[in-house]
Amino acid sequence: MSGRGLSGVEREYIRKHHNHEVKDNHCSSFLIKHIKAPIHLVWSLVRRFDQPQKYKPFVSRCVVQGNLEIGSLREVDVKSGLPATTSTERLELLDDEEHILSFRIIGGDHRLRNYSSTISVHPEVIEGRPGTMVIESFVVDVPEGNTKDETCYFVEALIQCNLKSLADVSERLAVQDRTEPIDLI
Repeated sequence: MSGRGLSGVEREYIRKHHNHEVKDNHCSSFLIKHIKAPIHLVWSLVRRFDQPQKYKPFVSRCVVQGNLEIGSLREVDVKSGLPATTSTERLELLDDEEHILSFRIIGGDHRLRNYSSTISVHPEVIEGRPGTMVIESFVVDVPEGNTKDETCYFVEALIQCNLKSLADVSERLAVQDRTEPIDLI
Protein backbone atom coordinates (compact mmCIF):
# COMPACT_ATOMS: atom_id res chain seq x y z
CA MET A 1 0.00 0.00 0.00
CA SER A 2 1.30 3.46 -0.77
CA GLY A 3 1.26 6.41 1.62
CA ARG A 4 -1.18 8.40 -0.53
CA GLY A 5 -4.52 9.16 1.03
CA LEU A 6 -3.29 8.61 4.58
CA SER A 7 -4.10 10.98 7.40
CA GLY A 8 -1.26 12.67 9.24
CA VAL A 9 -1.92 10.46 12.27
CA GLU A 10 -1.72 7.27 10.17
CA ARG A 11 1.48 8.47 8.52
CA GLU A 12 3.04 9.25 11.92
CA TYR A 13 2.17 5.81 13.39
CA ILE A 14 3.62 4.08 10.32
CA ARG A 15 6.80 6.17 10.51
CA LYS A 16 7.17 5.53 14.23
CA HIS A 17 6.33 1.80 14.48
CA HIS A 18 6.56 0.19 11.04
CA ASN A 19 10.13 0.56 9.82
CA HIS A 20 11.34 -2.53 8.00
CA GLU A 21 14.70 -2.93 6.31
CA VAL A 22 13.69 -3.53 2.69
CA LYS A 23 16.21 -4.97 0.24
CA ASP A 24 15.95 -5.52 -3.52
CA ASN A 25 14.63 -9.08 -3.13
CA HIS A 26 11.98 -8.04 -0.56
CA CYS A 27 8.34 -7.16 -0.73
CA SER A 28 6.98 -4.85 1.96
CA SER A 29 3.64 -3.21 2.62
CA PHE A 30 1.18 -2.18 5.33
CA LEU A 31 -2.57 -2.38 5.80
CA ILE A 32 -4.86 -0.33 8.02
CA LYS A 33 -8.17 -1.43 9.54
CA HIS A 34 -10.54 0.77 11.54
CA ILE A 35 -12.49 -1.29 14.08
CA LYS A 36 -15.63 -0.22 15.94
CA ALA A 37 -14.43 -1.58 19.26
CA PRO A 38 -12.35 -0.05 22.06
CA ILE A 39 -8.61 -0.59 22.09
CA HIS A 40 -8.63 -2.82 25.19
CA LEU A 41 -10.80 -5.40 23.41
CA VAL A 42 -8.80 -5.35 20.18
CA TRP A 43 -5.45 -5.47 21.98
CA SER A 44 -6.64 -8.37 24.16
CA LEU A 45 -6.89 -10.43 20.95
CA VAL A 46 -3.82 -9.13 19.10
CA ARG A 47 -1.43 -9.53 22.06
CA ARG A 48 -2.20 -13.25 22.43
CA PHE A 49 0.82 -14.54 20.53
CA ASP A 50 -0.09 -17.91 22.04
CA GLN A 51 -3.64 -17.91 20.63
CA PRO A 52 -3.69 -16.40 17.11
CA GLN A 53 -6.57 -18.71 16.19
CA LYS A 54 -8.88 -16.47 18.27
CA TYR A 55 -9.07 -14.20 15.23
CA LYS A 56 -6.84 -15.58 12.46
CA PRO A 57 -9.12 -17.80 10.35
CA PHE A 58 -6.30 -19.80 8.71
CA VAL A 59 -4.80 -20.98 12.02
CA SER A 60 -6.17 -24.27 13.33
CA ARG A 61 -3.81 -24.78 16.27
CA CYS A 62 -0.96 -23.05 18.08
CA VAL A 63 1.49 -24.39 20.66
CA VAL A 64 3.91 -22.10 22.54
CA GLN A 65 6.88 -23.43 24.46
CA GLY A 66 7.45 -21.78 27.85
CA ASN A 67 6.32 -18.35 28.99
CA LEU A 68 4.97 -15.66 26.71
CA GLU A 69 8.02 -13.38 26.37
CA ILE A 70 10.36 -11.91 23.77
CA GLY A 71 12.01 -14.82 21.98
CA SER A 72 9.10 -17.23 22.62
CA LEU A 73 8.46 -19.65 19.77
CA ARG A 74 5.08 -20.79 18.53
CA GLU A 75 4.29 -23.72 16.26
CA VAL A 76 1.25 -22.86 14.16
CA ASP A 77 -0.82 -25.39 12.22
CA VAL A 78 -2.40 -23.88 9.12
CA LYS A 79 -5.84 -24.91 7.87
CA SER A 80 -6.04 -26.67 4.53
CA GLY A 81 -6.47 -24.56 1.42
CA LEU A 82 -3.22 -22.63 1.83
CA PRO A 83 0.14 -23.66 0.40
CA ALA A 84 1.43 -24.60 3.88
CA THR A 85 0.61 -26.81 6.87
CA THR A 86 2.96 -25.46 9.57
CA SER A 87 4.80 -22.29 10.55
CA THR A 88 7.35 -21.66 13.30
CA GLU A 89 7.28 -18.08 14.56
CA ARG A 90 9.28 -16.09 17.11
CA LEU A 91 7.92 -13.22 19.21
CA GLU A 92 10.15 -10.20 18.57
CA LEU A 93 8.25 -7.48 20.49
CA LEU A 94 5.27 -7.36 22.82
CA ASP A 95 4.68 -3.85 24.18
CA ASP A 96 1.51 -3.56 26.29
CA GLU A 97 1.96 0.19 26.80
CA GLU A 98 2.39 1.17 23.13
CA HIS A 99 0.20 -1.75 21.93
CA ILE A 100 2.73 -3.22 19.49
CA LEU A 101 3.38 -6.86 18.63
CA SER A 102 6.05 -8.02 16.23
CA PHE A 103 6.94 -11.53 15.13
CA ARG A 104 9.22 -13.26 12.65
CA ILE A 105 8.67 -16.53 10.80
CA ILE A 106 11.73 -18.72 11.29
CA GLY A 107 10.56 -22.01 9.77
CA GLY A 108 7.75 -24.07 8.31
CA ASP A 109 6.70 -25.73 5.08
CA HIS A 110 5.85 -22.58 3.15
CA ARG A 111 7.56 -20.02 0.92
CA LEU A 112 7.46 -17.03 3.29
CA ARG A 113 11.18 -16.71 3.98
CA ASN A 114 12.48 -13.96 6.27
CA TYR A 115 8.92 -12.81 6.96
CA SER A 116 8.62 -10.18 9.66
CA SER A 117 5.40 -8.49 10.77
CA THR A 118 4.57 -5.59 13.08
CA ILE A 119 1.05 -4.90 14.34
CA SER A 120 0.28 -1.67 16.15
CA VAL A 121 -3.06 -0.81 17.75
CA HIS A 122 -4.18 2.80 18.33
CA PRO A 123 -7.26 4.36 19.97
CA GLU A 124 -9.57 6.50 17.89
CA VAL A 125 -13.18 7.66 17.90
CA ILE A 126 -15.53 6.12 15.34
CA GLU A 127 -19.09 7.47 15.11
CA GLY A 128 -18.78 8.99 18.58
CA ARG A 129 -17.68 5.75 20.23
CA PRO A 130 -14.33 4.27 21.23
CA GLY A 131 -12.70 2.64 18.23
CA THR A 132 -9.35 1.25 17.24
CA MET A 133 -7.04 1.69 14.28
CA VAL A 134 -4.93 -1.38 13.57
CA ILE A 135 -1.87 -1.13 11.32
CA GLU A 136 -0.09 -4.26 10.18
CA SER A 137 3.10 -4.09 8.16
CA PHE A 138 5.39 -6.77 6.83
CA VAL A 139 8.53 -7.51 4.89
CA VAL A 140 9.29 -10.84 3.22
CA ASP A 141 11.66 -12.31 0.64
CA VAL A 142 10.20 -12.61 -2.86
CA PRO A 143 10.31 -16.34 -3.63
CA GLU A 144 12.13 -17.45 -6.75
CA GLY A 145 9.65 -17.67 -9.62
CA ASN A 146 7.40 -14.93 -8.20
CA THR A 147 7.34 -11.16 -8.64
CA LYS A 148 7.21 -8.54 -5.89
CA ASP A 149 3.64 -7.71 -6.92
CA GLU A 150 2.53 -11.36 -6.71
CA THR A 151 4.17 -11.79 -3.30
CA CYS A 152 2.70 -8.59 -1.88
CA TYR A 153 -0.75 -9.42 -3.27
CA PHE A 154 -0.70 -12.87 -1.61
CA VAL A 155 0.50 -11.62 1.80
CA GLU A 156 -1.83 -8.60 1.76
CA ALA A 157 -4.79 -10.91 1.01
CA LEU A 158 -3.94 -13.06 4.05
CA ILE A 159 -3.55 -10.00 6.28
CA GLN A 160 -6.81 -8.50 5.00
CA CYS A 161 -8.62 -11.72 5.97
CA ASN A 162 -6.99 -11.64 9.41
CA LEU A 163 -7.86 -7.96 9.96
CA LYS A 164 -11.47 -8.47 8.82
CA SER A 165 -11.79 -11.39 11.23
CA LEU A 166 -10.17 -9.31 14.01
CA ALA A 167 -12.76 -6.58 13.37
CA ASP A 168 -15.65 -9.08 13.37
CA VAL A 169 -14.57 -10.72 16.64
CA SER A 170 -13.75 -7.39 18.34
CA GLU A 171 -16.99 -5.72 17.27
CA ARG A 172 -18.99 -8.72 18.50
CA LEU A 173 -17.23 -8.43 21.89
CA ALA A 174 -17.86 -4.65 21.93
CA VAL A 175 -21.60 -5.16 21.48
CA GLN A 176 -21.58 -7.54 24.46
CA ASP A 177 -19.45 -5.00 26.40
CA ARG A 178 -21.92 -2.16 25.68
CA THR A 179 -19.24 0.52 25.37
CA GLU A 180 -20.51 4.01 26.24
CA PRO A 181 -20.41 6.85 23.67
CA ILE A 182 -17.64 9.40 24.07
CA ASP A 183 -18.83 12.91 24.93
CA LEU A 184 -16.74 15.16 22.70
CA ILE A 185 -18.03 18.41 24.20
